[in-house]
Amino acid sequence: MSSAKQIQGLCLKVGPLGENDRLLTLLSDEEGTTRLAVPGARRPRSSLSAAAPLNLLKLQVVGRSSSLKKIRQLTLLHSFTKVGQHLETLAAAQVLAELSLLLVANNDPISGMLSTVLAHLERLEYLSQNNKPNPLLSLAISVQSCIHLLALGGYGVPVQECCKSGAPLDPPIGQWDWKCSLIPEEGIAIGPVANAAINLNPSELALLQRLLQPNLPKKKDGELLGPKEVWIRLLFVVQVWMDSHLAKKVRALDMLKEIIIS
Repeated sequence: MSSAKQIQGLCLKVGPLGENDRLLTLLSDEEGTTRLAVPGARRPRSSLSAAAPLNLLKLQVVGRSSSLKKIRQLTLLHSFTKVGQHLETLAAAQVLAELSLLLVANNDPISGMLSTVLAHLERLEYLSQNNKPNPLLSLAISVQSCIHLLALGGYGVPVQECCKSGAPLDPPIGQWDWKCSLIPEEGIAIGPVANAAINLNPSELALLQRLLQPNLPKKKDGELLGPKEVWIRLLFVVQVWMDSHLAKKVRALDMLKEIIIS
């Protein structure tokens, strides 16, 4: 039996469906990711034209539980499309969308996922509204957002214990001969390891550990901790971990890296 329900969430992806319709993928607290038909959304002046990526929507959905449900009414709550004003913030936002699609299954919600995605999108939106682009801060937000989403999705980077011995990963700041190694399938091990993807020094590991906190690590003067080269290395750590544990690659990470390095 067909019934109507209200649902609120973030549009992650939109594609064509038939001649005039769209197929929308929504991230919500109630249903995880959901694919919905948007009738007539591709027609000029459609009342459902706001069914677009990075829009926070309130929807009235109708249809049988066993079939593709349709959107009958749509209210635009907020649009994050301003992140497109700079390439680096756009790429970072696309990383969020792609990773959410990989982590959250259809009709299988993850508590806190939507609010976390929205929080990072708000940071990128604020950053993109500045007249002067800040690629380094965009990179840092993207790296931290991946750390947060992976933890929520059950694929967190294990940065607290050595994957070999179980000993605490307590970086001795200032001892530059100390190293730890990222083993893609296992985690981070103390000391150099033959099959490591990358070695990190104490400061790099400490910075990676601080990314589990809500806010970005900053100096007393408000400047971001860590130079560009270190953040690129941390991006590599995140990318290697995701490539090893998720079903697909997050392609927007390559685009972000290209923008930052160029």
